[in-house]
Amino acid sequence: MTMKNFKIGTLIAIAIALMVITAMSIWIGQQAYSWLPPPAAAESRLIDDLISFLVTLGAFIFLGVTGTLLYSVTFHRAAKNDLSDGPAIEGNITLEVVWTAIPILLVFWIAGYSYQVYEAMGIQGPTALVHLHNPIGMKSAYAASKDPALAEPIEKIDVIAKQWSWAFHYPETNVTSSELHLPSDRRVRLALKSEDVLHGFYIPAFRLKQDIIPNHAINFEFTPIRNGKYHLTDSQYSGTYFATMQADVVVESPQDYQQWLGKTANYKLAPAVNQAALEYAQTSSQPVKNGWMTVAPAAPPLVNSPS
Repeated sequence: MTMKNFKIGTLIAIAIALMVITAMSIWIGQQAYSWLPPPAAAESRLIDDLISFLVTLGAFIFLGVTGTLLYSVTFHRAAKNDLSDGPAIEGNITLEVVWTAIPILLVFWIAGYSYQVYEAMGIQGPTALVHLHNPIGMKSAYAASKDPALAEPIEKIDVIAKQWSWAFHYPETNVTSSELHLPSDRRVRLALKSEDVLHGFYIPAFRLKQDIIPNHAINFEFTPIRNGKYHLTDSQYSGTYFATMQADVVVESPQDYQQWLGKTANYKLAPAVNQAALEYAQTSSQPVKNGWMTVAPAAPPLVNSPS
């Protein structure tokens, strides 16, 4: 075989290997969609696409590196009992520039894509919060829809976080609940407030997370699209019983949502069931103290729906 034919054969083999690795990476990236909870908000697709992209890129790098290593070990290993030194290689400036430039470009690509998603999601970053740039008409997360009714906020809900409970107030009907009820396929705007320390509003099924800063009202918008019951948790460590700071998020049809508001408005206000208060009272009543110091939980919120 001539040197020219050898080089052509090598290039063809490399091209085939790259096509196979690319196809496998894309397939693995598509599987990443099934690793996440079912998307329950229009904005979920933004995060899902980003994760799929990162998985695809990571799979391509992993398969490329491991494939090269396996090829080297299989076809270029030293013969048995060969203890001689390998050829002296001074270095290759072109190769070093290439394998330095490619990771840098990849990092910029990932950073640019991630920042675009971050902006589209409407997350209020620390700079915006410090300088109090929280306009009512904030640019926020919204996945394109053919329905123009979804483009503007319809439901406005106040979210009050404190150690260690959530309360959700619906100003139009003056209803307060310990569950967050949302109409499906309708734009909602939450006014996030904290009465004491830093909290984090996080719904995994919505792919939404927003820090809540004391003494600042933060507007946060999104569009629920899938009926069901989901989980809200405090994503920030807010004290001893922060793990108990959880709530259900119920997404239902607009008709069921209005029925729930109407029925709940007829209930009298009562203290919500509060797991943190129960655990604190149980610990305080024990004759032997464990030595852990903690602040007392805030009084449970008064809600029309105490479940």
